[in-house]
Amino acid sequence: MPFSFSPEQKQSLLWILVGAAFLLLLSLLGPVLMPFIVAAILAYVLNPWVDKLCALRYKNLRLPRSVAATLLIIFVIAAALAMVLIIVPILQKEAPQLQEQIPRFFDKFDQMISPLLAHYGFTIRLDSTGIKALLTEQMAGSGDVIGKAVLSSIRVGGTALLGLLANLLLIPIVLFYLLLDWHPLIHRIAHFIPRRWVHGANNAVNEVDDILAQYLRGQILVMIVLAAYYAIALSIARFDLALPVGIITGFLVFIPYLGYGIGLALALIGAVLQFNDLSGLIYVGIIYGFGQFLESFILTPRLVGERIGLHPLTVIFALMAFGQLFGFIGILVALPASAIISVAVKHIRSSYLNSPFYRQP
Repeated sequence: MPFSFSPEQKQSLLWILVGAAFLLLLSLLGPVLMPFIVAAILAYVLNPWVDKLCALRYKNLRLPRSVAATLLIIFVIAAALAMVLIIVPILQKEAPQLQEQIPRFFDKFDQMISPLLAHYGFTIRLDSTGIKALLTEQMAGSGDVIGKAVLSSIRVGGTALLGLLANLLLIPIVLFYLLLDWHPLIHRIAHFIPRRWVHGANNAVNEVDDILAQYLRGQILVMIVLAAYYAIALSIARFDLALPVGIITGFLVFIPYLGYGIGLALALIGAVLQFNDLSGLIYVGIIYGFGQFLESFILTPRLVGERIGLHPLTVIFALMAFGQLFGFIGILVALPASAIISVAVKHIRSSYLNSPFYRQP
């Protein structure tokens, strides 16, 4: 017997197919959507601050929304440039010293390890003179190597490079228009929700908004605590670059693994440059090992996980699962995405427990 659909069911099926086609189109346009997605995330974060600036009054005058949006975009760009300007001078200062210190470090390492290996019948010596000559040659020619690599990249992938630059330049432009029309845009999107779902959708959106706000506050607390910890711990260990390296490590922690890796690399380089033995590397290992434990098992589960209603084990699993499924971007959005999923699961569970399927004996 052929299936028969009511007019309402046919219309529902039609719109489900339209929605699926729209999602497929978005997946195919992924690279093009990158600046829009990044700008939308930034707009969500910055919109409350734009509202606060616009609410300020001075002699019955209000700040126009366009001016408030522009000021915040300039602040974000300045903060990003400041982080780059902190990291680059450190690397420029350390690179020449590193060239001189690495051979000395290998001499010390050879003096410590060679007798131990000789005791077990191994005769291995590190040629520090050869290492120094190799480093001098490589660093002297690094400018040519980088120049050739850049030229090669431009020749091979010039279009991709220009596309990346265009996307980076497009982000602040898209962000400005999103901040300018944020409330009308949200209002227009809300009009697309079927009327019978409006009340439930509004409740779910308010829940998600509250959870994401808690997530952002928790993440900022984690960044501040870790920046203070690394700066103080490295200062106690008498590192010359304790303050900038500690602040960089703490403030980049919102980028899982990458921020920690950059801070660890800078600290290891500083240890090799400053200390004449292995003590500096041991200090770095202890400080950053405990810092990673502090972040992964105490701060993130307590300050972020509990604020968004996720169990510490759920937080750890979410980071691993999203990283496996979506790579680096998955790790970056794991916790807020898990919070959104938890709201959906909560509503699905409530519907299931109140359904005749569950309640019928």
